[in-house]
Amino acid sequence: MKIAVGCDHGGFRLKEVIKKYLQQNMYQILDFGCYSEEPVDWPDIALLVAEAVKDRFADVGILIDSFGGAVCLAANKVKGIRAVSCYNITSAKLAREHDDANILCLGAKTVGEAENMEILKTFLSTNVLTEQRYINRLKKLQDIENKYFK
Repeated sequence: MKIAVGCDHGGFRLKEVIKKYLQQNMYQILDFGCYSEEPVDWPDIALLVAEAVKDRFADVGILIDSFGGAVCLAANKVKGIRAVSCYNITSAKLAREHDDANILCLGAKTVGEAENMEILKTFLSTNVLTEQRYINRLKKLQDIENKYFK
């Protein structure tokens, strides 16, 4: 699996921990920054990760900022992206199973490192459900995108 990762300065340290875990577990990584704790603009990084997922250069994305919400907002501006801010393993499991989320957004300052790692592992190991009701809901989401993303 190829994973696009990105963060703002508030998520830099957690991104580096996540990258190490992913490398140790044989995932391919595309790192879109940032590369230090120097301030950056999170929309720029979120856009790069979202475009990599949309264009299928990566299977999924991981975005990290201080609370997981700002990067989520930016990523969801890209058609075809289903980014979700997860705050526990249940939210990560349901986001993948029910909603086919393709970008996981994490908060480095709102959830501890160990719990963020469990959220990540859950997100990556959960399969999308193929029951018709979930497929129908994703189709409705796509219809909304098609109406408003011109």
